[in-house]
Amino acid sequence: MKRTFTAFVEWDQASELYVGFVPGIPGAHTQAKTLDELRANLKEVLELCLEELTSNELMLDLPEFVGLQQIEVGT
Repeated sequence: MKRTFTAFVEWDQASELYVGFVPGIPGAHTQAKTLDELRANLKEVLELCLEELTSNELMLDLPEFVGLQQIEVGT
């Protein structure tokens, strides 16, 4: 059964790499120089992480993506 997961992606200026992680999946994080490479890396690491979880854990513990919000604060 195919499932779709939401990954959060950030740009790390210090390392000049894209960093991605999938919330709620322990160990599902990686980095890469390009977004295409990051997507491939995330797919691979996510598949490996999911192999470690039982189907019950998968159904009970995964968060449901709702959306993103940007919060502006004064400086």
